Parts: sequence; structure tokens; C-alpha cells
Amino acid sequence: MDKPGTSVEEISSLSLDSSMDSLKSHNSSGDLIRAHVIHEPCIPQDQWLMGGQLGSRNAILVFKSSALANPSEEANQDKPGHKLHVTYKVLQAETKLLSKLLDCHGIMEVAPNSSDFNLLWTGSHPKPGILRALAPHQRVNHFPRSYELTRKDRLYKNIERMQHLKGPKHFDFIPQTFVMPTEFKELCSVHHKVRGPWIVKPVASSRGRGIFIVETPNQVSLEEPLVVAKYISNPFLVAGHKCDLRLYVVVTSFDPLLIYIYEEGLVRFATVKYDSSHKQLWNPCMHLCNYSINKYHSDYVKSDDPSAENVGHKWTLSALLRHLKSEGKDTALLMSQIEDVVIKAVLASANSIISACKMFVPHQNNCFELYGFDILIDSNLKPWLLEVNLSPSLNCDSPLDVRLKSAMLADLLTLVGIPAVDPILRPSSTVNLSKASLSLKMKFSNCRRVHSADGLSNTFPKKQPQTAASSRRISSASLQPTPEETRIIKNAQSQFERRGGFVRIFPAVDSWSRYSQYLDANTGIPLSGTASSTYQYNNAHNYNLLLYSVFFPEESATVFRNTDKSNPRAKFTSLERKREPSLDNQPARLNSRQDRYERMLNRGYKQSLAPCKTAQDPVSDELRRKIFEMLKNGKKITQCEARKTFSQYLVCVLKKIVTAPDQDEHVEIVLKFLQKASNYLRSPYVVKAPSLQLDTKDRAAIVAKQLNDFLYLYNRETELFVDKSDKPSQIPKALYHEFLEKARESDLEEVLIHQTTHKAPTYAVGFQGVLKCIPNVPKQYGLKPPYKPNKLCKGVRVASSS
Repeated sequence: MDKPGTSVEEISSLSLDSSMDSLKSHNSSGDLIRAHVIHEPCIPQDQWLMGGQLGSRNAILVFKSSALANPSEEANQDKPGHKLHVTYKVLQAETKLLSKLLDCHGIMEVAPNSSDFNLLWTGSHPKPGILRALAPHQRVNHFPRSYELTRKDRLYKNIERMQHLKGPKHFDFIPQTFVMPTEFKELCSVHHKVRGPWIVKPVASSRGRGIFIVETPNQVSLEEPLVVAKYISNPFLVAGHKCDLRLYVVVTSFDPLLIYIYEEGLVRFATVKYDSSHKQLWNPCMHLCNYSINKYHSDYVKSDDPSAENVGHKWTLSALLRHLKSEGKDTALLMSQIEDVVIKAVLASANSIISACKMFVPHQNNCFELYGFDILIDSNLKPWLLEVNLSPSLNCDSPLDVRLKSAMLADLLTLVGIPAVDPILRPSSTVNLSKASLSLKMKFSNCRRVHSADGLSNTFPKKQPQTAASSRRISSASLQPTPEETRIIKNAQSQFERRGGFVRIFPAVDSWSRYSQYLDANTGIPLSGTASSTYQYNNAHNYNLLLYSVFFPEESATVFRNTDKSNPRAKFTSLERKREPSLDNQPARLNSRQDRYERMLNRGYKQSLAPCKTAQDPVSDELRRKIFEMLKNGKKITQCEARKTFSQYLVCVLKKIVTAPDQDEHVEIVLKFLQKASNYLRSPYVVKAPSLQLDTKDRAAIVAKQLNDFLYLYNRETELFVDKSDKPSQIPKALYHEFLEKARESDLEEVLIHQTTHKAPTYAVGFQGVLKCIPNVPKQYGLKPPYKPNKLCKGVRVASSS
């Protein structure tokens, strides 16, 4: 058997040139790609507005990743965002790339409590009060109840209901899954028939936190909500390594449903070569492809070239597709199946989200959502949906990340259409209209049943069936589109013109023939999986059918060829509309859509976001002398400062494990520390000891990942840390902050020991020093009883109360 981790060269050797040479031999497919890419709309380099001139109420801001190349204030002052004082607000989100992109367009950030913003970007679901107060010009990056799609338990239950309603064969893209602890007996029953392994995941975690693989149900904890899914043991391999896909999916509206996939995605590789034997089940660097796990492995290869799309352990989607095509695989069929998975997953969860939008969202365009779909391809090239991520990571740890995500974010902001409106000087009529429409919306919501994906009893009277005569009267009175319908059509058309690198997959030329069976016949709203849970409207408008009839009249005419004047598309035949230039016949439309996934990404910022790091000056002798003299005299820092010091010290430990993974003793010290320290976190955190059968480098990567997870939770609790008994710092805050910025590991150790023992350190520096001798970390009040220190630890407790 090959030694794990020795095939880095094999992955890197799959060069882009060889893939392109192979492509040329496949019936000149490159010419076909170029022929259809011609029709993609191209925004001029100096155009920063669409839909109108500066000051027009229909003007929409245009965003470009090229703006990152010139972030100077002089360049930003000429942009419409700066002239109109356009603003954005960030809540609970890591948005370094987003903030830099917005800043380069002259858009300013406002305080978290400000209501004068154009864009709200939040890492969690916004509260109903925030949504209800939105004005027409404001955008927020989440729909209410998006957890129906992004929570692993809710996603599976929604898809399971659709399986019961429409048949398992139509929704067979998700592994068999059980929700713990309620379905433990069902899991055991199935396990006796179909043996494991099973993959266990927390219901609402991300970045690979808390994921592990078991052979039997007895290894699954029943103390917390988990999902247990059948492990796909025949993954598609590249050079012997497992990989999965991260696709960026945007929903701009749920009624009508508008779904886009970004033409470029990421392919993430596991660091260790795949081995299906049960001895390797405990190795996450082999079975999980998350970057947040594999980046700690010493064999992980990160490319420093933003133009290299198939080098190292992170590729682009187009590079993988070109590689597959060079091997004779049907990539068009694969991407068509992936689109089908995305559409059906959204359809299965959309019903509850639409209900919440009708209740809480006052305007059609207020909300949009960027989802991160994780797809695994098996050896038969069948795509499997692993999970859907709320607020997918926008962190840029490599030049390729910066290039792809900067282009995607710029296209996303242009697609959703942020109005070029001054948030403070907006017309008062807009505010009055917002309040009036909100009042009407609240009245309307009282006439409609509200439900979750679980389904509630129907407390509303059933809609009376329409007679043929009443249907004809309604039809004859509705031959002309209403203002609302006209607005929806124009909005969808203008969105399509701003799509940039996004590919609209719903509605598409084949949407109605493939997915109409999953929509309510009257309202066009996606079914929820229970026969009685579809909305009941007095005057139902089928907006999905409306858009399909307008965008694809020939196909819709075929669908309704044998209908009479009550044909729901009849009133749109005389409506002026812009046709999609590249979608004139069905074969060309489908080819054009699939071919866009295979072309190379030619946009995006190609440099690092952060300035080049220079050698950090160590703490000056004078500053160090002042700090330690105060500590020796008995002066103390605050509990919060002590926690930050300890966190920074653990970062130094983490770097040591990653850079020197062969030191087995270091790994064991850190592992024992985590097992003790986990008792003091407010959030649930379980330490999994890696198997002793694993290679030293694999064990080091697993422990490093767990230490990083601990740091994430510890820092988050530090931000919320409040200790009423904590006294003000006896060391000047600015002075200590300067010290902390430049402190070395030995300086941090000395501070931590002085904070607890009031004595000069007597321990060795490094792994054999403080970390080995610390029995616990700063405990939080009201939590578990404090850990009883071992006698050998000499009673050292970092940052504990004294």
C-alpha cells in the first residue's frame, strides 16, 4: 500500500496544459464553448451604474473586482457609491474581502445600531424586527427561515418528505440520514441490514467541526442533536485522493423562484491518499475534504500562483471538469445532474421560507441569499449533496481564493441590485410607502396559514373550488398583466442582464417540463411534502409560470398547446420583453449553460489582500521591563486581558504543531490540555483523541484542528466575557496592548505565570513549560465545577480569579 501523504506530486502533476491539449481532441469542443460565451453581457470598464444615470431612482450600483487594484481615496471619490453616501452594515460576520471590496467602491461602513444603510451583511439570521423595518432600497443577505435549507436535520427532513410525496427516485441525491437521538432505533435497525460506516455531524456546525466516522451506532452520542448519514465509500478519486466541490448558489427570490450558480467553484482535496479499509476511519485528513481540516497537515500544498487552477490541494471547478473531459467523461451530464440537485434541494425547503417572507419581508427585493453547496461525486460520477452552508466562508487563504471570491462577490453585489440611493436623503414618500405596504402585508398574512417544515394542523377553511364560468370570468378580466406582474418580469429581466459570471438555472428552458410537478398547480409555490400544506390564496398568482411563459414562449406554448383562452400565459403574448440572445433554441441554450462551467476564470483580483508581512519588531527592552516590573510588584491585568494573552499564547502553540508535526510528545501535551480545557467552555466541545495507529503527521494535523476549534470557541466567549468581580486593569491599557502586539511566546508565558503565582517563571519555555503545567484555563462563572489541579502541576491556573 502507498504511504499516506506521498502523492502530492501526483496531484500537482496534473497540469492545466495537458488537460487543455486533451480538450482540443474532443470534437473541437473549445470552439463550441467560445461560440456560446460570446453572448455573455460585458459591462464596460468605466461603467459603475446600470438602469439609469446618477440620481435616477432606477439606477443600480455596479461592482467590479478590478477596483481592488486601486483602493486609494482619490479613486473612490469618483464612484457613485461615494457621491451618494451609500453605506453598509456588518453584524456577526467575517467580511475582510467584502469590506475591502465595498470600500474600494466608495461605500462606507456604519455603526451596528444604525438604520441608515443600503446593505446589511450578517453572519446569522436577522431578527424579524429588522426585516419588517426594511425600506425598498435596502438589501440583506439572508431570507427568514433559511435554516430549513442549511441545518442538516431540517434539510434532510424536507427532502425526506418530498421523497414520500413524489417518490424516492426523484430525490435520491442525499445519503440515508437519521436524526439523533429521536431516530436511534431506526438507525440500529437499518445498520443490521446495511452495515456501516456512518458519518456523524452536528446539526448546525460548519468548517468540519465535530465530524467523525463510526462503524456502529453504539459509537454515536445521544446527548446532543446529531445527524448520522450513510458514508459514501466509493468516492471519485483524483490521483488517489478524495475530493468534494464547493459551489456558490444564489437565490434572489423564492416567489417567483430565481436560482443562480456561479460558473466557477472550488474543488477541495483530502491530504492523505484514500484507503477504504476500516483501519483508516479515524483519519479525517483522508475522509474529509474541508480546507479547515486539511490545512494543518504538513503535506498540504498551497499554490502561490493565482493563475494555477489545478495545482496543490485546491482546484477550481473548471479545472476539474477539463480534467474529467480529458479522460472522456461526460461533464455536461454531470453538471446537469448537479444543477438538478441544487434546484430540488431548494424546492424541498422553499415552502416555509416563502411563508416567512410573506410575514416578515415588506418588499420583493429586500432579501437575497448566498449558499455554499457541498457536493461529493462518487466513482460513477453521481453527485451527492453533503450539506448546504449558511454564509459560506469568504476567507482568502490563497491567491486562488482571492481571485475566485473577489470575482464572485463583485458579481453577486451587481446581481442583487443595490439601488444607488442616499440612505439618509431618500424621499419621504419611500418611507410612507414602506409603512403602508408593511401594514397591508401584515393584514394579508393573517389570512394565510403559517407553518414550518414539520407541518401544522390546517386551521383555515379550504378554498372553494372554482367553477368553469368563474374561471372564464377571471381569465377575461386578466388578459393584461397587472402592475405587480409587470414589475416582477422587469426585475427578473434586469437581474439576468446583470448576472455576470452567474448562470441562471431556474427558470431555464427545461424548468417546466422537469419541475412543474413539484409546484402547486394554482400558485406555482413549491410543495412542502404534505398534501395539505400548500398556501391558500384568494387571488393566487402563479409567478413561476408567469416568468417561464415570458422568457420561453415557444416551450410554454408547447406545454399549453391544447388549452383554451383560460391559458395562464395568454395575457403575456403581447407584452414587450427582452429575449436572451444566446437562448434561441433549446439545444443551444442547454449547451451554452453547461459550457460556461468549463471555461477558465479570467477575472478576479490576483494579489493578496493583506500587505506583505515584515519581520515584526520584538518587544523593546524598555517596554518589557516596565510590564514585568509592574507584574512583580503585584499589579494585575483584567480577566479579559488575561484571556486574550492566553489565546495569543495558544496561537504560538498551534504554529509549532503545524510547522513541527514530528514531535509526538508535543502533540500528546496539547491533546491532554484540550481534554482538560474543554470542561470550561460554555459551548459543547468534545475532544476526540486520534488513533495511535495513524501516522505522526496525521495525528498532529487532527490535534491542531481541534486546538483551532477550541480557540474559535474560546475567543468567541472572550468577546462576550463579563465578570462583575473583575477589577480595572492596574497596568495602563494602551501600554499592555502595545506589549501584546509584539510579544513573543516566552513573553506571553512569563505574563501568564506572573498573573497567577506572582513569581518569576521556573519552568522551561515551550511545550515543556506553561502548557504542560496548566491544569485548566480561565473558568467562567456559573459553569462546571473547577478542575482539581494535579499536585505535579504546582497549582498554576492561568487568568483565574485570585
